[in-house]
Amino acid sequence: MAVDSITRAALVDYARLSIKHGSQSFSAAARLFDRETRERAWLLYAWCRRCDDIADNQELGGELGDQSDLDTRLAHIRMLTARALEGKLTSDPAFDCLGVVAAEVGLTPEMAEDVIAGFQLDAEDWRPRTEADMMRYCYHVAGAVGVMMAVVMGVSPQDQETLDRACDLGLAFQLSNIARDVVEDDAAGRCYLPMMWLVEQDIEPGQHTKPHHREELAEMVARLVALVEKHEAAARVGAERLPFRSRWAVLSAARIYGAIGRKVRKRGAQAWNSRTYVPRWEKALYGMRAFLSAIINREKHPDGPITWGIADFRPQL
Repeated sequence: MAVDSITRAALVDYARLSIKHGSQSFSAAARLFDRETRERAWLLYAWCRRCDDIADNQELGGELGDQSDLDTRLAHIRMLTARALEGKLTSDPAFDCLGVVAAEVGLTPEMAEDVIAGFQLDAEDWRPRTEADMMRYCYHVAGAVGVMMAVVMGVSPQDQETLDRACDLGLAFQLSNIARDVVEDDAAGRCYLPMMWLVEQDIEPGQHTKPHHREELAEMVARLVALVEKHEAAARVGAERLPFRSRWAVLSAARIYGAIGRKVRKRGAQAWNSRTYVPRWEKALYGMRAFLSAIINREKHPDGPITWGIADFRPQL
């Protein structure tokens, strides 16, 4: 589609409001980008938010609606996404946002499909059996978004090494979320811990968040946080190749989400008595430290070689 400056400006404004109402954290983080990258991040977010809402039949992440006809909703997402990526108008501004940013930076149908697969897994209430299953889930709901964001930040779609490291950042984010929200997820009838981990701890199905299993739960979450730190460190390697302001944003986000996981681990069995969060002053501190790290641009690498990449987390669905 030939999008003129007026239409693009209107879509950017739509996307800005979408991220403002949908995620204050992402909205704040986007301020670290230069204007062009910030607008493109908004455009991508608008598509992600709309896909999530359609898949879950909700508005801006609110109360879930009728969960029947999932296949129809997913087919609708895929149809509009394909149309947008072909450069056609869709009559839905969120998908038109994707069309604009994809044309500008080179986002591919494969990248978009990997993200849509994550919405499908959540909508189907899919549960991981093994650690590898959990990591694939994390790839589809967060790592794949990290890949698209890397392209938005200027990484070539052919730069597989840097895209692999962008994936690591998304994996670290999602693993931290699982660690922090395990009890909330259970209350909503969802479990993202591998079933094999529960078996190893001799925990009965559906009982992992009960008070008498809090010590075992803390052990499993410490295992999760070890994975967070592994992928957080790998993500920093990729950040070295980004433009300064994007590098600053990535390093800030990595520190903040890493801190969430470490706080949960430190609290042990008491971690879910109240929500674990990083206060604003601490976020500001991490942002300042990330600023210095971005200037120096000499991150500490993970112990041992990085031998994993996107291909390890992309299953045949």
